[in-house]
Amino acid sequence: MPVNLPTTLLRSFVAIVDAGSMQNAADQVFLTQSALSLQVKRLEEAVQQPLFGRDGRRLALTPPGEVLLDYARRMLSLHDEALAAVSAGQVAGPVRVGMVQDFAETLLSGLLSRFAGLHPESQIFARVAGTAELQTMLERRQLDIVLGFAAADEPTAIRIAPTLWYGDATLADASVVPLAVLEKPCRFREAALQRLDAAGRRYRIAVETPNLSTLRASVQAGLGLTCRTPLFLRDLAAIEASDLPDLPPVACIVEQGSALAPATARLAALATEVIREL
Repeated sequence: MPVNLPTTLLRSFVAIVDAGSMQNAADQVFLTQSALSLQVKRLEEAVQQPLFGRDGRRLALTPPGEVLLDYARRMLSLHDEALAAVSAGQVAGPVRVGMVQDFAETLLSGLLSRFAGLHPESQIFARVAGTAELQTMLERRQLDIVLGFAAADEPTAIRIAPTLWYGDATLADASVVPLAVLEKPCRFREAALQRLDAAGRRYRIAVETPNLSTLRASVQAGLGLTCRTPLFLRDLAAIEASDLPDLPPVACIVEQGSALAPATARLAALATEVIREL
């Protein structure tokens, strides 16, 4: 009998690779880390090869894992395409939504809770990353919906939001302004550096992190200033008056693929509605 590779195991495998860690992937596919680890073990038993190794503290793909990843992406894409074509929208594959960290921390639980109430049978795959990466995944048909940021002149903007400085106001008077920023690429990081350069203000990167929670904690600890939109950073007080340069507003966007299943289209509509209500 040929070995069967269940799509649920393949989806979890791809999610771990895309998220960069077991913990991040568990949050995105709504499984505990132990359940996710068990799925990886089952997949490794099926292919009789180790798929992950350790590179210091990081998970790293083994050579067999690298080979399987490409096949897994293609298999999942073809599976979902076939299901949509045969069922004519009556049976939906997983709803694949991507969003930036700001949206994930503020909207994810409430938005998905409302969606689950309307479509309790649906399976959700959630990817958290930068807007550019998510848009690339949308173009490759690896995602169905993207919630992210764009320039304020974006014609498809759902909402335009201001960008403000946050942190200990006394740091704004420093001769060299300490900054807390997310890793590249980040629209807010780029805006802060460009406006400071244009204003002739000296600065240094005091904290650089891939994680929004760590960024927030760093600002709360007085390690540096940062900039975000107040729509998603409500637990910090904005700096109201200082010599810091003004920052450009941002657009909140919801992008979606073509020929969405009814449940997926409903989630896109809900996301648009929630953002407008913020």
